[in-house]
Amino acid sequence: MALSDHYASWMVHLGGARLITQVADKVGVGVHFNPFVSWNDRKLKYGVVRMNDLVQDILDWNRFYLSGRLQKPVHLLVDNLDIQDVNSVNKRAAVSAALLLLPSKFTEEDLYAKICSLSYMGDLRMLFAEDTNKVNKIVKGQFDLFQSMYKPFLEECETKNLLRFSSAETNLVQDSSLSSSRSLVSSLPASVRSQMRKLLGEKKTLSETGRVSREVCIGSREEAAKCMEKVMKRRVMVSSARQAVSGFLAAGAINATVYLSQKMRKAWNSRS
Repeated sequence: MALSDHYASWMVHLGGARLITQVADKVGVGVHFNPFVSWNDRKLKYGVVRMNDLVQDILDWNRFYLSGRLQKPVHLLVDNLDIQDVNSVNKRAAVSAALLLLPSKFTEEDLYAKICSLSYMGDLRMLFAEDTNKVNKIVKGQFDLFQSMYKPFLEECETKNLLRFSSAETNLVQDSSLSSSRSLVSSLPASVRSQMRKLLGEKKTLSETGRVSREVCIGSREEAAKCMEKVMKRRVMVSSARQAVSGFLAAGAINATVYLSQKMRKAWNSRS
């Protein structure tokens, strides 16, 4: 993945820059993908996005599209804006969300699979156009990369007594108390917590400095997990639907149909 701020230049390269930009911004989620690139007898896919849109999604999960992709192992070819550092916020939040959805005992593979699945919850493509084993294939095929990617954040959770490593087969044990659940929720992006407050209510607290903070009212861990899952499913569903329509309009009916048929063929093969 190459990251730079030359959005306009890339759009000119794509052709029909103004139309594609309008479709990506007004219909889609601010990113245009070209899945029809041929290179050395291989098919490649690349996306073009404004850097400020990318950073906003990474930090706040407002669309949870590219932020979800960056929770999985990627190789940054060029990084002009230190996205690697910015993405640490995204990865930390992904660990908190996954822990909230996991039981008290689980394996590392369970954790990475849950992180990986966050961006597919509610994704309409999973119903008919994606491999049903996609998450497991991603995790098993890149397990070592997931380990190195999330090791600092697991150690951070261990320092906070939210998580501990065990010698048993289920080698991770987390504190499932209400206080730990509140701590995990507080690590979620602001936009997610805002939606959770609307559904569960909020509690205002006054700090020693006089600052008023609004916290999500959590009655139980299960309640918090279900609420967060509902928020994320809704967000992913909307983003995936908008991006699908955007891709169809920008790529044209013929190219979009070819691409969709290829995805559906893979999906049906995974079900047989």
